[in-house]
Amino acid sequence: MHDSKNKIRRIVDVGMTVLLLFLMAYQVTGETAHEWIGMAMTLLVIIHQVLNRRWYGAVFKGKYTPYRALTTILNVLLLAAFALTAICGMAMSGHAVPFLYGMLPVSFARTMHLSMSHWAFVLMGLHLGMHVPVMIAGMKLSSRAKTAAGIALTFAAGIGLYLFLRNRMPDYLFFRSVFAFLDYEKAAWRVLGGNILMLLFWAFAGAQAALFCRSLSQRKVMQTAQRKDLQAASPLVPVIYLMAAVLLGLILHMAFSGRDAQSFGSAGFSGQPESGADAQASGAAQGERDSSAEGNVKPDENAKSDENLASHENAKAGSEEAAAAGGTKRRKEEELDSSKSSDQNKAVQVEDGFVLIEGGTFMMGSPESENWRIEDETQHEVRVASFYVDPCETTQKEYERVTGEKPSTFEGEDLPVENVSWLEAVAYANAKSADAGLTPVYTVSGDRVTWDRSADGYRLPTEAEWEYACRAGTTTPFNTEKSLSAEEANFYGHYPYEIEENYFDDSDLEARPGEYRQTTVAVGSFAPNTWGLYDCHGNVNEWCWDYYGAYDSKAAEDPAGPETGTRHVYRGGGWNDFAKNMRSAYRAAGQADMKSYNLGIRLVRNAGPAAGGIVEAAGADASSLQKEKSGKVLIAFFSWSGNTRGIAQEIQRQTGADLFEITPEKPYSTDYNTVLMEAQEDQHKQARPALSGHVDKMEDYDVILLGYPNWWASIPMPIASFLEEYVFAGKTILPFCSHGGGRFGQSLTAIAKLAPDAALGEGLSVHYSGGSDLPQNITAWLEQNGIGSSNR
Repeated sequence: MHDSKNKIRRIVDVGMTVLLLFLMAYQVTGETAHEWIGMAMTLLVIIHQVLNRRWYGAVFKGKYTPYRALTTILNVLLLAAFALTAICGMAMSGHAVPFLYGMLPVSFARTMHLSMSHWAFVLMGLHLGMHVPVMIAGMKLSSRAKTAAGIALTFAAGIGLYLFLRNRMPDYLFFRSVFAFLDYEKAAWRVLGGNILMLLFWAFAGAQAALFCRSLSQRKVMQTAQRKDLQAASPLVPVIYLMAAVLLGLILHMAFSGRDAQSFGSAGFSGQPESGADAQASGAAQGERDSSAEGNVKPDENAKSDENLASHENAKAGSEEAAAAGGTKRRKEEELDSSKSSDQNKAVQVEDGFVLIEGGTFMMGSPESENWRIEDETQHEVRVASFYVDPCETTQKEYERVTGEKPSTFEGEDLPVENVSWLEAVAYANAKSADAGLTPVYTVSGDRVTWDRSADGYRLPTEAEWEYACRAGTTTPFNTEKSLSAEEANFYGHYPYEIEENYFDDSDLEARPGEYRQTTVAVGSFAPNTWGLYDCHGNVNEWCWDYYGAYDSKAAEDPAGPETGTRHVYRGGGWNDFAKNMRSAYRAAGQADMKSYNLGIRLVRNAGPAAGGIVEAAGADASSLQKEKSGKVLIAFFSWSGNTRGIAQEIQRQTGADLFEITPEKPYSTDYNTVLMEAQEDQHKQARPALSGHVDKMEDYDVILLGYPNWWASIPMPIASFLEEYVFAGKTILPFCSHGGGRFGQSLTAIAKLAPDAALGEGLSVHYSGGSDLPQNITAWLEQNGIGSSNR
């Protein structure tokens, strides 16, 4: 009976080891098999505990030697790591136990699963190694054979440590990476071989620790028994072997650190990158279960920045130092009188800390070679006149001082004001002009606004002025002249520039994934550009004057955008945007009455009268678009994992509206990591997938409730196909979006561009499937948009 139990134990132990190696090879097994292997592993761990239940009864009995103390600690930690890995994995399950999905916050579960699974790998190796001396105790080997085996294992263990470091396992262990970067091009035998070598290093380390502990115990026994005729193994031998393996691994790592970090074996118990687009912005196919790269964590709208950040006033003072250090196109305001030519009228002197940007010519837009450029960024030559610009985004303190209003989602005096519409930004500029004794530049009549270009008051920058000031003489995607990191700007730091196509191997990126703060931060928290302007990239988007429309490819001087339109431009990206949407050339657009938690203001004023004192008119689009709320309602949605479908079904339950699922003729892969790549490839080439179904009599519907997961911080391309298939003039679109941390990302501007003649109502962003609060959140959203009981 005893032998039978031992055989079962051995079978279970071998099975756990083999399954562990395959769990670490997610790119070999795929998502479905990964989940079922994980369930099998969980079962074997339970069986292992049952078979060894007597060990638990003896934990508090007997004396503890160094060996027993170390094995006990390892066993407890290993059990905890396995338990957390399994629980968090089941909380994200889409195949094995989908009914447990969401039992923990998915963002927390994903992050914890990634770390704990790698701890389980390390501890399992140490656990196995601690038992090796017992298992080989009966083997009779010559001293020469033992030495040869020790050297060979030391060499193999050193390679294992090298692979462990090259595969960035320490980053996963200590929560420094939110993604598991896997090489899907690597042959299965190489992936498994690499995992075996990495596990071997930790088993080797455990074995040497066991030998060290045993040698200490033997010496203590000999000293107690006063037996000088016996010889105990030296405790230095296992230390020397282990140090040699560590040294070899470190030397190899330093020697080959410039090569592909995934060159032999690839790790990733979880195998799944953190979700991230707007599934509240996170990764690739957000919002839908793991469907995407949705962010992962729902931003706390009441969160305050816990960093020691510079104040608005200090930032403005620092901008002058930056201007001097940069040696570029600015002058202190006090120097204006002596530096301007005598034939130019002097601007009214205002002590507001604004920075003088001297006029010049630049190439506006992006070259065709720029990665992730969009067709509306046609490059063309533009000349702008000199103007003054606030070095910082308008703070909540200043906005409240001038208007008496506190509209922001995130509260803090030094935080940028946000959640203000274009119309409110115009009103603020006029109020600030009056407060400073300047001539207001705007005349507002209802929703119609005209701009007196000769007036000296505060105003919104033109799109050309904004890009000219942001670039600060650069021609690269960002004014840093290299890819932005999360240490240089406040954005969705998990998604640096070009992460989309390098999602599973970021070794070639200029900027690696970094912190996602999930909130605005105090203005001036990061270094300014070389012209002394802060936060041109990130924190909050900034309204511009111009209507959104195609550029005139001809050379232009002080352009102010198209004469008519339905959207206004905003620039710069916000705290929840991916880096690709913060490029200097990237253009976003929204209605004049649109408000958002990542959309704010940066004002400018003339450095002198504009040529000709031209007065141009611009009608705010709020009055030009029909906003029908009481007509026939259609719920149209695209869903990958089912999250968006569940939201749509609850909306239908409350409204009784018609339901239409947007389905591509060629479905996306059911594998999570595969769909990440398919989604980003479609976005990269702005594909328009053919749809398998169509809406009958779209003209009968007045209100379209449009649902989708946040994929790579924007809409899935089947939504683009849907929007281009029908005419939405006179209709109202109400977006609803499932996400994992980035909320809407830039999906709203994508819809605004694709349906320019539709009115956009308030959107609803839902974290993954929405949880128990979904019904009441939907009810409040419908009421906010005027979808009353007659529609329900």
